[in-house]
Amino acid sequence: MFRRRIETGEWIVGERIPTLERLTSELGVARATIRQALGELESEGLLRRYRAKGTFVTRRPAAPYAVQLATDWASLLNAHQGDTIEVLATANVNRLPYPIDAPLRYAPGYHYLRRMHRRDGVPYLLGHVYLESGIFGRLPKKMLRTTPMLRLLKECKGVHIANAQQSLTIGAADVETAALLQVAINAPVAIVHRTAFDRAGTLIYYSFGIYRGDHLRLEMTLK
Repeated sequence: MFRRRIETGEWIVGERIPTLERLTSELGVARATIRQALGELESEGLLRRYRAKGTFVTRRPAAPYAVQLATDWASLLNAHQGDTIEVLATANVNRLPYPIDAPLRYAPGYHYLRRMHRRDGVPYLLGHVYLESGIFGRLPKKMLRTTPMLRLLKECKGVHIANAQQSLTIGAADVETAALLQVAINAPVAIVHRTAFDRAGTLIYYSFGIYRGDHLRLEMTLK
């Protein structure tokens, strides 16, 4: 909360913040809790305490980079360029464990991948991908750590994507996701679901990516 006040300019750089007594009264929490929160910001160089003067804002936190969520096919193919991609898990599965709200034609089997995307060393996207098994078998495995999955699909010989869809929902990080993305439990996250179908209408690709809420931006031209 206090970090947010600095980020938004409610607490201005160079000015003194409210006293400990005022913050305790305002928020209704223990003095020790307020001290701890302010101490963390002081250790980051955002605040500085002066004897007999109070605590002052020294600087605003650096704005985290924000990844633009692609909303068209061409942008999707070029998304995540420059990321460091780590494969966390891989397995063969016979069906998708997550329901999709539509009657679908499924492939006999899929290959599951869980991948972590990092930029500048910071994890920002935890991706879960289900790819039709036959297609997965034709992919160059070394590129799973360097290339967005949809680009691999497009460049795979014999694969024809006839239809692809994307949806976005907002959620909260559970314990495992929070640990992997290095955010607080229940921190806001954006969940992006994608599906791709071949010319026969078979689901050949399904994914859901969990983005850190502070590292995703959505922009659209309205007119």
